[in-house]
Amino acid sequence: MQLQLGRYQVAVDKRLTALAAARFGERFWAHDAALWKDDPAHAKVIRNRMGWLEVAPAMAREVAALRGFAEEVRGAGLRHVVLLGMGGSSLCPEVLAQTFGATPGFPDLRVLDSTSPESVRAVEQAVTLPQTLFLVSTKSGTTTETLSLQRYFQERLRASGVAHVGDHFVAITDPQTPLEKLAATERFRRTFLNPADIGGRYSALSYFGLVPAALLGLDVAALLASAQDLAARCGPQVEPRQNPAFVLGAALGELGLAGRDKVTFVLSRELAAFGAWVEQLIAESTGKEGKGLLPVDDEPLGPPPVYDVDRLFVSIRTRGEPEDPALGPLAEAHHPIVRIEIADRSALGGEFWRWEVATAVAGAVLGVDPFDEPNVTEAKDTTKQVLAQFQREGKLPADAPLASLGPLRLQAGPQSAARLAAAGTDAVALLRAHLRSATEGDYIALCAYLHRTPDRHGLLARIRRTLRDRLERATTLGYGPRFLHSTGQLHKGGPATGVFLQVTAPAGPELPIPGAPYGFGTLLFAQALGDLRVLDGRGRRALRVDLGGDIEAGLQALARAVESALE
Repeated sequence: MQLQLGRYQVAVDKRLTALAAARFGERFWAHDAALWKDDPAHAKVIRNRMGWLEVAPAMAREVAALRGFAEEVRGAGLRHVVLLGMGGSSLCPEVLAQTFGATPGFPDLRVLDSTSPESVRAVEQAVTLPQTLFLVSTKSGTTTETLSLQRYFQERLRASGVAHVGDHFVAITDPQTPLEKLAATERFRRTFLNPADIGGRYSALSYFGLVPAALLGLDVAALLASAQDLAARCGPQVEPRQNPAFVLGAALGELGLAGRDKVTFVLSRELAAFGAWVEQLIAESTGKEGKGLLPVDDEPLGPPPVYDVDRLFVSIRTRGEPEDPALGPLAEAHHPIVRIEIADRSALGGEFWRWEVATAVAGAVLGVDPFDEPNVTEAKDTTKQVLAQFQREGKLPADAPLASLGPLRLQAGPQSAARLAAAGTDAVALLRAHLRSATEGDYIALCAYLHRTPDRHGLLARIRRTLRDRLERATTLGYGPRFLHSTGQLHKGGPATGVFLQVTAPAGPELPIPGAPYGFGTLLFAQALGDLRVLDGRGRRALRVDLGGDIEAGLQALARAVESALE
């Protein structure tokens, strides 16, 4: 790892000296909650969330059993694996599937972390149900999206004539959760009980990440060995200056305090999928109490003039892959840069571990508890209120649009609508007023409650580039509802520096959820509405754009409207 931090190096060095004086390494490995918070409530949470520090050697003892399970699945003729999960339960498996793919002879793996009816149908159409194994993955065992998807596919398997439906399900959860009980009742093929002292976003090297890895036929032992190797170099007696995870954490924290809080990832082709996992880790761990680091993933590099002075660039690549040539001009323009080179893809295990430790250290520097998520439940609770209203009235709430432009309908909550009142009822003027409210140090978040396709993603990326290049602000793109379990915590609990553009569209033909009085399309819209209401209630700048029935045409119209607004 190489750090090119310029004038910020002094603060990082001072921080590392202070960590050494406080015996931070020794206390860190001893799970000392006082490194983050002194009050008993936080201390209890912290002590119950640090089992990930020792999980790699524990999982190394399970490698043979995991291999045996993978062979059992192959022997049963199961050619597809679909992981049903959200956030920490889904992102590491997605990284592994996209980075490595399936080993020949092993099943392919898809991650379904959306309530969009389009997304559910797309997965169902891509697999042969009688040859599919579903991983039901949730730490709490109560995640609404995950359990709704489990019920849906359980019914679809029964309808397809499968005799022993439970053989097509595996549970990954904590002990004594409702999912563990469900798995026993429905006779799931297997239940993997994860250590309860590991939080979801720190669970990459536990059963949540390694069961999918084994099913893909990956070298689980090599992933764990790379993590254990890095852990040995970050042990309790290692000086902070010699500890690669502590150095990274000190840099993240100190540059965040100095205003360089937009951690912008520059990932090589082989490691491109890693960004989604580390985005959740950083955003949910640090984004609270009005503080936080904003991870910026999948935003292609531009020339120095399009960047504000709030960026820290992090380049991660495998040995032999070229560095992004745009980093050179950014270094010459005195932007701080961290460069990490790993031997090969199997060293990702070490990167999972490095970033977990670094993020925890950054939390200590920022003065936040990196192991809780105090604002995640807000959108969930508001979604429940919207669904309750739907059940009472038979319809979802419908706010009058502030303005229209072709297929586009612009809406906002009361506080954002009041802020935008001076812009009148012209859609382009409203967009201009909303987007140009992003001033120095702010960021713009696109929150798309849509099924992701290559064409749609390309159009959203075009909008991101326009926003970044014309406003010189950091941009993010998240697909709902998955981002509610990652950057959603930062949006609501972090600094009030976000300008949010929520993108929705009619969900199309409804897809019923067995046992629920609503379908997936209704659930998706309720989640979007709940998210918007919480953002507005917290005084965040949030505007919704509904695209109309033709999503691609709507996105094209939105891209043109944004370009016109920012001319």
